[in-house]
Amino acid sequence: MLEFDEQLRCLVTQACGYPPGSPQRQKLLTQIIRLTANRLWRESTPYYQDAVQQTWLYFCRNVCDGLTGQTYDPAYGTIITWLNAYLKRRLQDFYIAQHHEQATTVSIKIRQGDKNDIIHPEDNLVAPPQAPPILENLEIWASTDPDGELRATYIKGHPDVNCQVLILKRLPPEVSWKELSAEFNLPIPTLSSFYQRQCLPRLRKFAEAEGYL
Repeated sequence: MLEFDEQLRCLVTQACGYPPGSPQRQKLLTQIIRLTANRLWRESTPYYQDAVQQTWLYFCRNVCDGLTGQTYDPAYGTIITWLNAYLKRRLQDFYIAQHHEQATTVSIKIRQGDKNDIIHPEDNLVAPPQAPPILENLEIWASTDPDGELRATYIKGHPDVNCQVLILKRLPPEVSWKELSAEFNLPIPTLSSFYQRQCLPRLRKFAEAEGYL
């Protein structure tokens, strides 16, 4: 295990020695992801893969440059420890959101019978404008939408509010749910719920196909 941790530290050092966006750094980051994927904390929850995806995005943003958080510091633990700590926090967020959603849904059904008004926590984190290579590839994929699936997947009655639009707006620099709600004149719960149910699975599918997950 010590040899494995040392191998990861060496790969991180090598990756961070190359400039952001370079093929060399992207290749090394992808190698680290593949080596660590089977060693992450695991649990059987419906939102686990979404939390894992967020963890890999956090890794790519912060392991070298600290774009949205603290740069990885080996003095505070191994790469696995660092990733698992973040993953568990995201799982906790999903757990809280799910139980909040369930409680709110029951309340709303009793009062209004409206299934769409599900409360989700707002995500107002602001990310720096410079995106790492993996995120650049995500942006290219979402912008081109080669098979038209993202544009064809939209909130009922609102074809302009589709997965392509929301994915692009939620990539760094992220537009807050509050701003999106004002822009599209739709409740935050409706936008957030649609994004989690329809857009995140397609993001994950693309990341898996490209070997990022």
